[in-house]
Amino acid sequence: MTETLDCDLKKLQALAFDRMDCCADIVRRYHAVRPQLAPDDAPALRALYRWLLVPIGLWPFNVQDVLADALARAEQGRPLPRRHRLIAELLPEPPGDTVCAAVTDHEHQVWRGSYEKLVNTQAKYDQNELAVKADPELRRQWARLKAAFPIQDYCDRKGVIRRRMAVERNLHESFSVNLRKRGEAFQAAFDAFCLRWNLYGMLRDEPLPLKLAVNLTPYGTMIHIPAYWSFDPKRDIRWEAIAALHRVRVPGRQGVAIAENQAQRRRDAAKLRQLDQEVLRLGLKGDKKHEYLCAGLGWVSGTSAKRIHRLRNGFKPKSGA
Repeated sequence: MTETLDCDLKKLQALAFDRMDCCADIVRRYHAVRPQLAPDDAPALRALYRWLLVPIGLWPFNVQDVLADALARAEQGRPLPRRHRLIAELLPEPPGDTVCAAVTDHEHQVWRGSYEKLVNTQAKYDQNELAVKADPELRRQWARLKAAFPIQDYCDRKGVIRRRMAVERNLHESFSVNLRKRGEAFQAAFDAFCLRWNLYGMLRDEPLPLKLAVNLTPYGTMIHIPAYWSFDPKRDIRWEAIAALHRVRVPGRQGVAIAENQAQRRRDAAKLRQLDQEVLRLGLKGDKKHEYLCAGLGWVSGTSAKRIHRLRNGFKPKSGA
């Protein structure tokens, strides 16, 4: 168990966003309780635990919170509720080592705010950054915000305050603002400030201008082009690098011709299943069986038996289907 624990801690150490600091304890707890897990609960806990070691940008939800709650129950000798097992069972297999390594490398770049591997024209960012930081109006507005709100209450441990994040299709979880609540009033004021100056946020008293950014999400790859950016698609972005990053999760080749070929192969596989039943009923074997199958599929009789074998094995019906 110690060797496996050490291996998992090394995986955690390699991940971005201080994952070792926040997840090391839960890794140790899992390894401590694993031998005592009930047989019905062990698969669910293992599924959640395997996702804990995946780069956080690929998480569909906060896996750490769900696993921590499940572990607390297991440590008390309580069975997992059905909802815990359902969540774990719905999760797909975690991404493989190749995907995780590529995403981890990307997340370290994002963590440092560095997109130079994917973006060419750093000069456009530098030009905007210089203009923003040199503008006295920004300083005056920031001073007004600091006078109106206890800024320190909204900083993270690094001193960063972030604006409300943009999301897919602008579908915010909550878009309401209650100005009677100081936190919501500050966030609205800060968002307006960041919109005015094209900022990601503030690091203490230093503005953080938006960059042209490329980010992996659990569901796809997002490219964010700041509103101030004079975009040149041929020169600004390293499309080959972005395509390579995106493709690391793509299971195989795609396209109209490939899709049509796949559909035809599925039809041939369904026909082959019927033909297999017929040759069994007719008692055909050897060359006669092969010729019968080829004729039924509309293939020449000289077709390799391996092709029929691959078709049969590639589209086996699912159990219970």
